[in-house]
Amino acid sequence: MSWVTAIVLIVLIVSITQVIRSRHNAQAGFATDEDGNPVARQRDEAEEARLRAEIAELKERVKVLERIATDERQRLGLAEEIELLRDR
Repeated sequence: MSWVTAIVLIVLIVSITQVIRSRHNAQAGFATDEDGNPVARQRDEAEEARLRAEIAELKERVKVLERIATDERQRLGLAEEIELLRDR
C-alpha cells in the first residue's frame, strides 16, 4: 500500500466517522458548537410552562371526575373501590 492510498483511507474513515456521529447527535437531539463539540439543545421554557399548566388542568379534571363519581354513589361503595385502586 502506498502512502497516497493510506492518506485517502484515513481521510475516508474520518469523514465517515464524522457523518455517523453527526447523524447520531441529530437523532439524540444534540447540536454542535463552532468547534464541533456536542451541546445539549436549549429548553423551550414557553413549551415547558404550557405543558405544566396542561398537567395541572388534567389533575383538576381528575379530581372533579372523582368527586362526581363518589358524591352520588356513596351508598354503592364506589368511593371505597376508588380508594382501594388508588392504594395499589
